[in-house]
Amino acid sequence: PEVSLRLQSGPRAAALSPLAEHNGFLQLLLHSQATELCTSCLASLGPFLEDEIIPEVIPMEIEVVDVKITLKDDTPPVYPTSPGPVPITLAMDHIVVRRRDDGVFYLTAVPASVSCCENSFPEEQKASSESVSPAPAAGARGLQLKQVPELQRELQTMKLALAEANMDKARLLQEIRKYNPLFQL
Repeated sequence: PEVSLRLQSGPRAAALSPLAEHNGFLQLLLHSQATELCTSCLASLGPFLEDEIIPEVIPMEIEVVDVKITLKDDTPPVYPTSPGPVPITLAMDHIVVRRRDDGVFYLTAVPASVSCCENSFPEEQKASSESVSPAPAAGARGLQLKQVPELQRELQTMKLALAEANMDKARLLQEIRKYNPLFQL
């Protein structure tokens, strides 16, 4: 599954965290997901996160495996001739976010050599971590060779985007200097 969610409370949750017995323990696994978000959607989440009452701390563990999030700025451009900002893609191979009883979020990047499991719940995690073996070097080298053309395409795309951004910068400076010939960066 792409998303797994488990909320556990009571005596069994106390093994995960002392506070979890009363407040609960939330586990979330997000796996192999690609999504696109507009920045206006993210900005509108602010009022939902604000509250007049301080909420209870719920210990949690959020595991993100092989996820790509593309952020697109959908606000109108400041200058009408501007092509607009380039979308930003956040790629996360394997990240774990934990919130402990003190309410602090801890962000941990898991090394690529550790294999992820389908369900990241404690019982299965213990069993799967014992049976993990590192990948052979030849397999890793083959994987790297397959990534070379993709990386070259990404590099070429970035070079084109940089050249376009430099042209936009020059065009904007030229337009500014029409109105203020003494303008300097």
